[in-house]
Amino acid sequence: MKLLDVEAVLGQETDIQQADPEREILKELDDKTTSYAILSHRWGVEVGHEEMSGLMKMEELKRDEVRQRAGYQKIIKSCEQAKKDGYEWLWVDTCCIDKRSSAELSEAINSMYRWYQKAQICYAYLNDIGESTFPTEKDFKKFDKSNGWPEWFVRGWTLQELIAPQEVKFFNKDWVHIGNKRQLAPTLTRITGIPSKVLTSGLARKHFSVAQIMSWAARRKTTRKEDRAYSLMGLFGVNMPMVYGEGKKAFQRLQLEIIRISSDQSIFAWKPWMSRASSVLAEDPSDFGLCGDIEKVDPDKFVDKLVQYIESKTLGNPWYIWRNSRKIVTNPIHWCRLAWLRWRARALSQQFRTFTVSNAGIQVCLPVIPLPDSPSHCRAILACAHFSILVSIDLVSSGPVFDRVPHILTIPKTFPEFKTIYLTHLEDVDEKCRNFILDDKHVSHYGFRRCGTYPREFTGDAVTLSSLTGDLSVVVMPTAMPDFALQLASDTILAKNGCTLNMTKAFQLKRRTGRTSVGEHTIECGRHAQNMLGTWRNMDMRATATTV
Repeated sequence: MKLLDVEAVLGQETDIQQADPEREILKELDDKTTSYAILSHRWGVEVGHEEMSGLMKMEELKRDEVRQRAGYQKIIKSCEQAKKDGYEWLWVDTCCIDKRSSAELSEAINSMYRWYQKAQICYAYLNDIGESTFPTEKDFKKFDKSNGWPEWFVRGWTLQELIAPQEVKFFNKDWVHIGNKRQLAPTLTRITGIPSKVLTSGLARKHFSVAQIMSWAARRKTTRKEDRAYSLMGLFGVNMPMVYGEGKKAFQRLQLEIIRISSDQSIFAWKPWMSRASSVLAEDPSDFGLCGDIEKVDPDKFVDKLVQYIESKTLGNPWYIWRNSRKIVTNPIHWCRLAWLRWRARALSQQFRTFTVSNAGIQVCLPVIPLPDSPSHCRAILACAHFSILVSIDLVSSGPVFDRVPHILTIPKTFPEFKTIYLTHLEDVDEKCRNFILDDKHVSHYGFRRCGTYPREFTGDAVTLSSLTGDLSVVVMPTAMPDFALQLASDTILAKNGCTLNMTKAFQLKRRTGRTSVGEHTIECGRHAQNMLGTWRNMDMRATATTV
């Protein structure tokens, strides 16, 4: 790594006219054998590698302009602090990496976590704090663009710069020391969501799930999309080449690299925001925003957790009796199923601990519960838990592989079985979609109005549905009549040529007492709604149109 010679930098700054223009201020050294300080900061108007190394050879006018920059002053102040603390060498990302060399840039990004980890001390410069004390409460007036805290805490790269070093000293904009990582651990935990144990003792990856670590980055931002992934490599102990321009594919590659070295299934436990089928890999770290409490479950303990899950969900419809306020299963078939499940889990132990990534998908062995109302859907149970309850994800078959879908409302009661399946990990950018037009203009004649929709992107009278699976759209049309509900269900199948829509519409008029009247029609929605409403026009009603 290239390091700044603290004495050389301060020497030329003290006497700029007498400084030796041939003296090197950047030197290549081994991070394993060199004691050095390191800077963490928010980028602004900075000084690059070429400018810093060639400062003394510049024309005086240009040199004075560089020296007036805020970025140069950060370097000088960092050197002064390093000298005060007894360090001869300092690393600053703005000037210690020659970004003209793609090889050097790639090496630096892949090594950066280690460099921060090996540093004897890290100086965290918070340029938006003017006070001489560290903020302990949110202040949206001062930090309106960063969720009430200093901007340093919402940037992507500063996450590893907070976690990796053993010692972090915080400084305000005037370089006044305002606290260190150990002292401020409780406050830093509230700001970042990172457990105090990590801040005081370092990150032991074996104690934290992939989902937990991802959650710490969920609300952070980077200038370039790719850096959302690249800034997390060190936290997971993976390396991969830099491909600026690939956009969100960088985060997909990061997850695949994690899967290749880890059997942690919590990487699939993210919460989908889209109402469509998709890859089992998250699009962005923000998908893990609600995963801070998800813990991985050791394979040796998973079977016991799975049995608890089965009993808590009463899967397999077991017979049971109550004794001393406890459920006791009395069905011998259920006992046999549990015994078989335990035996299968032991037999598949090695498969359950490993992932295989190929063009066909991610091969994984999971306990799967089929959903009786939809043969193509199933619920897979993961070896991770949220407050001691195993996490499950819903899948839909798309040919030989399974796609991720949001949780289906159907509550499965079928007994799970271990299956080896392929999970989709590549998004098809050319995926065809279909548009469904809901013609509800006539129902307003009878006092109905559209007041809410799902998904939210359902605007006007059209919604775009994924071609991978039957999507759910809901339009709510209330009146002042609460006793009935009009429901429209439309099963929309995209023909293979991508042009033809085969729509089977099922209309259901349902009294809240549970009695229903169902008719099958292939006629226009609004006109059929009129006919249905005409039958019940003198009764209290509330209408809901549902498209599947």
